[in-house]
Amino acid sequence: MITNWFPWKYIIRLIARRHGFIDPIAFLAKLRQFAQPSEVSEPIELLRAGALFHARGLINARTIQQNLDWIWPYWVNKQFDPQSKSFQPRAFSFSHVNLTHRNWTAVGLPGSDVYPIVDPRGLVTPFWDGWSVAAWIVSENGNALIPAQLPDITQKLSFDGGLSVKTTSKSNGLAIDEAVSLEIHDNQPTCSIQVTGESRGPAWLVVALRPYNPEGVSFIEELILQNDNQTVRVNSTADVRYDTPIDRHLLSNYQDGDVYQSLHNRKPASCISCDVGMATSAALFKLRPGKARQVNVSVNLSADPEVDKTAVKAYQTWEGSLLESAKLQVPDDRIQFLYDAAVRTVIMLSPDKAYPGPYTYKRFWYRDAVFMVNALLSINAIDRAKQILDHFPDDQNFWGYFHSQEGEWDSNGEALWAYAKYCRVTGEAPSDDWIKSMEKGGKWIGKKRTSKSLDKLHAGLLPSGFSAEHFGNIDHYYWDNYWSVAGLRGAAEILEKYGHEETAADFRQEAADFTETIQRSLEQSEHIRKHPGIPASPYRRMDAGAIGSVVAGYPLQLLPPDDQQLLETVNYLTDNCYHHGAFFQDMVHSGMNAYLTLHVAQVLLRANDLRYQEMIKSVAELASPTGQWPEAIHPHTFGGCMGDGQHGWAAAEWLVMIRNLFVQEEENVLILGDGIFHEWIEDGAPLSFGPTPTSYGDVSVNIITRKDTVAVSWEATWRNKPATLRVSVPNYRVETISNPTETGTVEVQPVPK
Repeated sequence: MITNWFPWKYIIRLIARRHGFIDPIAFLAKLRQFAQPSEVSEPIELLRAGALFHARGLINARTIQQNLDWIWPYWVNKQFDPQSKSFQPRAFSFSHVNLTHRNWTAVGLPGSDVYPIVDPRGLVTPFWDGWSVAAWIVSENGNALIPAQLPDITQKLSFDGGLSVKTTSKSNGLAIDEAVSLEIHDNQPTCSIQVTGESRGPAWLVVALRPYNPEGVSFIEELILQNDNQTVRVNSTADVRYDTPIDRHLLSNYQDGDVYQSLHNRKPASCISCDVGMATSAALFKLRPGKARQVNVSVNLSADPEVDKTAVKAYQTWEGSLLESAKLQVPDDRIQFLYDAAVRTVIMLSPDKAYPGPYTYKRFWYRDAVFMVNALLSINAIDRAKQILDHFPDDQNFWGYFHSQEGEWDSNGEALWAYAKYCRVTGEAPSDDWIKSMEKGGKWIGKKRTSKSLDKLHAGLLPSGFSAEHFGNIDHYYWDNYWSVAGLRGAAEILEKYGHEETAADFRQEAADFTETIQRSLEQSEHIRKHPGIPASPYRRMDAGAIGSVVAGYPLQLLPPDDQQLLETVNYLTDNCYHHGAFFQDMVHSGMNAYLTLHVAQVLLRANDLRYQEMIKSVAELASPTGQWPEAIHPHTFGGCMGDGQHGWAAAEWLVMIRNLFVQEEENVLILGDGIFHEWIEDGAPLSFGPTPTSYGDVSVNIITRKDTVAVSWEATWRNKPATLRVSVPNYRVETISNPTETGTVEVQPVPK
């Protein structure tokens, strides 16, 4: 082929040097030396996402810093304020991106993949990655209420009548109440924004259309006020409709500056175009002193090309979708609220496939999907979990690889584990498509492993790859290999049960050999890490990347609760990688991670180490006022610094964590109440959780504090009765029941102090 003999490298080097650039070939070669040799380089999906992210950042850099007299979103105001902890020097940064307040909350409906988002100051972005709607008040005496510029506001997630974000802003006798929700009107998804303004003196309530969102600039090139004086068409595609005629309508383009700069003396206008894409508008509504005025704004979202019209038509009500889900009752209002919010987040982000987030991560990855499936099963959302799993074969290639992006070798193990988990806890047989998918996926793992005859520490492990990306450079990650073992074991269990004994035996043997290979690799690499824990890879010393190896304890349970290697890994992480009581991931994320903290907490819970309780409390404190966690959290601003501002994996881990406080499963043992907080018992209020599917059947747990004892009751529908049921409330005597009945109550006595 021409590419084999044509001197591309020579030409590229020549052009680069002639224009004064660094030699890109030599640079990339040097860069790769920091990672293990690999068949993959940067996954094209990551390169594409990064290019888009920094392309916007470059536009932000060209737009924001010389227009600081504009009204910008909250994150811009913070990052450009030299007195703020969020301040980001710009010097050699060629792109300006949101690294300090990546927080937003989506509103949606079950079954719909439409997610308007609301930022921490009430800025509403109706369309995915689109422009936004903001509400202000400007008074006749010069005072103004601009929520994005306020140090404090009140924001909450409301479950009344569905799901909405409510934001209240107040300053100098001015007040704005805003409620945002997703509604279906005439079978069309509609972003509903209810804005109420109030002022002590004469003022205007302003509803402004803004050419940006929580990531930065998002172009508005044309605005046209329709003849009804109640509808503004944006970019010839979308309509913003007000439920009452506009009193004054003002417009501006980039050359004339922000529309805000001359609200009092600008002439009303009905249309404008802006070649730069920075058109702004302001719809003004007269406020009478001391009298609140409400304006309802609606944006029909069917014009969004990202909207799956089929999914929209299949939406369900929140009431119906939550009917069968596991209910939690605890006296801690914060934990209760975060559980209820997380249930809605995971359901909302699972309309058909699973999305790790409503905005930055509105895409499919097997890894995140598997953790979300695990959470959905934990809360009894069986149909929704099955729906996601039914799509797993869609992205499985001819050779059996479950392909999210190249170089992520964990996906096959994850998919097989999830299939097996579903069948195990529901008692349902896998479909023919699942069987074929499992067989192909398991065989791919065996073929993908490196040769055991290699004179390398990674002999017999999977090839080097990016894995979960937050572990560091390309390497032979134990995370990938642990998932593969668990996936093979799970597939073997299910395939054998449903008549595929030969393949099951092959997978079981492969898993056993794989397990020995991992242990041999750990033993042979001790001289590198010089620590009894499990590092990220055989070629790494102990560092924050070791968080990936915790997966052997949770959720895979490949290692027993008291495994010393596993517990030494956790001790290393807690001693060296924690900040504000949460795991701080130095690799890539450079922030505190709620979901990774909960991985460690789960291992500690299994080991009866009460440190898990403090971690749960720390994660609860890190949640936003609307009950959400960004992927990573800034150690000073406590705002999001990485990934999506509402992370589905984080919400999923919260659900599984809370469930496991009440119900845990070990081999042949069902454990009740093992993680209950002592202060909940002292409070005396009833505690309950369920129903939750387990390998043994569906279980609900109720705990009641009596005078000198604690009564733990269960209701179960056994499919595979556990050999032992253990009631193990912290600080109370452990009671073990053999051959448990489907309903029962055990009273446990306190352990003498």
